[in-house]
Formats: sequence, C-alpha cells, structure tokens
Amino acid sequence: MNVNYGIDANKLTGYSFELGPIRPPSEAYSLLIRVTRNCPWNRCQFCPVYKGQKFELRPAEDVIKDIESAKAIADEIKELAWKMGYGDQLRNIAGTIYNNNQYNASICNVALWLWAGGTSAFLQDANTLITRTPDLIRIIAFLKQTFPELNRITSYARSKTAAKKSLEEMKELKNAGLSRLHIGMESGSNLVLSYVEKGVTAEEHIDGGKKVKQAGISLCEYVMPGLGGRKMSSDHITGTANVLNEIDPDYIRLRTFHIRQGIPLWSKVEAGDFKIQTEDEVIEEIGKFIEKLEVTSELKSDHILNLLPEVEGKFPEAKSDCLNVINRYLTLSTGERLNFRLGRRAGYYEKLNDLYDTHKYQKVDEAIRHITSEAPDSIDEVILQLKASFI
Repeated sequence: MNVNYGIDANKLTGYSFELGPIRPPSEAYSLLIRVTRNCPWNRCQFCPVYKGQKFELRPAEDVIKDIESAKAIADEIKELAWKMGYGDQLRNIAGTIYNNNQYNASICNVALWLWAGGTSAFLQDANTLITRTPDLIRIIAFLKQTFPELNRITSYARSKTAAKKSLEEMKELKNAGLSRLHIGMESGSNLVLSYVEKGVTAEEHIDGGKKVKQAGISLCEYVMPGLGGRKMSSDHITGTANVLNEIDPDYIRLRTFHIRQGIPLWSKVEAGDFKIQTEDEVIEEIGKFIEKLEVTSELKSDHILNLLPEVEGKFPEAKSDCLNVINRYLTLSTGERLNFRLGRRAGYYEKLNDLYDTHKYQKVDEAIRHITSEAPDSIDEVILQLKASFI
C-alpha cells in the first residue's frame, strides 16, 4: 500500500532538472546528472537508443544549475522528513515520493537516491567523457562539493574517446572524483565491430581500457554474447576474450544480444545475412568465451536478458563454477531447457535451482502445453515477446 504520510505534492514541484533516457542497471539508485545529450556516434546497428536525435554537449553552467536543483529537492525532502518527525530516517518519505506518480521524474530520481542512501551519482548520457576535460572536472568537483556524501561518481564512455584522452587528463578526472567508467565494448572482434558499425577497433578498445586503468579509474566493460550471430561467433568469442585479457578490467558485464524490428541490424536479418543464434547456442558461446578468459575481473550477469544470471563471480576463482553452471544447463533434457527458458522469461525462475521447484515447474509446463495446443510452433515467439518486454 502506498501511504501518503500527509505529503503536500505542491511543495515538491518547484525544482526539476534534465534527465537522460538510460543508465546501467548497476546505477539504478544513483543520482542522475545529464552532462551530454544522446550519443556522439549513434551508428551502432544493434542499438535502438538515440536514433534520429542530435548529440549535444550541455554547457557546464547548465549542468551546475541542475546539480543545484537536485540539491534543493534533496533539502526539501529532508526538511519534510524532519517536520513529520522522521528526522534523518528518510526511507519512508523518500519511498512514498518515488512511488507516487504525481511527482516529476527528477524529484522521483532524488527520492530513490535518498531512499538508497544517497552515495552514488551517474553522469549521463552515452559518452560523457567526450566533454572537454576542464568542463568535466568543474562539473565533477561541483557535484562533490554539493553532495560531499557521494563516494562514487560514474559515467558511460566510448573506448575511442578514452584512447584519445591523455593519461594526464584521465588522472585529473580521477583526482576530481570520477570513480568508474562503463564502456560498451560489445565485441573485441574487428570483424564483428565493423559489421555492426561500432566505430571502434579492438586496438582502440585495448588502448582506451588500459588508459582508464592506468589512471586509477575503475573500469567496467560490457560484452554482448550473440552479437556475432552464427557466422561470426568464433571470431566474436576469440577477439573479445583476447581484448579483455589484455585490459583485465575491474568488471566484465554480460548483456545478451537481443534484436527486434526497428533496430538497424534487423534489415540484415530479413535479408538472411545475419543469422540469429538460439538461446542454447548463446549459452554455448558464453561457455567458450569464459574458457578463454584469463583475467582477474569480476564477471557480472546482472541483466534480465541473460538466461543464466548465476554465471558470475571473481575470476579466476569463479571460472570453474561459471562453466559448471553452463554445463548443467546444457546437459538438461530438451524439455527441461524449454521449461527453464520460458520460466525465466515469465518471471518464475531466477536461477537454475529454481527448476527443481515442483510447483513452479508444473505451472510452467502447463503454460507450455496451453501455448503449444493452440499453435505448436509458437512457443519460441512467446519467449521472444517476453524478452522484448524487458527492453
């Protein structure tokens, strides 16, 4: 139940600030500060975001005003908590504000941030690192000055942009307070990178990644299993593992490839040039990729599109456990794998062990029988529709 706690909505609508459309799942509870608009490259064939939108660098003065607005909102919520007798216990008030749709998006973002403890911030949009270094330093410094409780400030970046920055610039950003960069590597295969128009080479991935690490900034590289399709899978596996072995990032995050109509790459699917892999083939690909990894990174599988979220852990220690999970899945019967795929996409299952919950298994099995009785070949389409709803 959403209790109102007597909150007057009119007293929380005087301030707002600009928000971008996306952020990493790991930044779900971060304060969002939009430094740039959209993506400066915006040609990736697999990406549906920002298409048709112009990239813009926001003036530092405008970003600073947004930070001031965020501070004003946070102060109002804190003041309200004190007036209502909650003191510095903000979770009830902040949670109510976030869950109440009468508030604007920026107020909801600050409320969620406070609810979670208010210790991290994420700089939007797709490549904040492209901002002039003095301006970005100024923004980060002001953000830390305004919110001294922040212990992590992160951003998306492109490998090519990181490679072009000098090491000294990267160190200055680190000293200003930039904690982590999230880089969408997607693939380390030049064949795949060219095919999907990523606009970066394997060599630039390595140069950019190494520079981030040399500067002392935490590095998170995103990998997209399945991006090579059936034809380029082998190149995708080998190239990606080789690049990551060279960089040895702090984090490697799996983001399983998913395509639907409207994404630029779809035209190549329709033409028969790009062959989409089955989910089982993607799992096999992930296993082969992990076998080639020689890193000390933390592998994360924190996205709903990943079929097996338990394929994660600190390498090299977790390598055998990850491979064991994959082998467990692949050795299931055809019917068990289908049951798990539908159950995972329908929200019944989180991990493989959930498959052995008899009640859940029977519920999913009943759904399979119902779907196939009406249209025997429709089960894969249902699973695709469920996956599409996650995007």
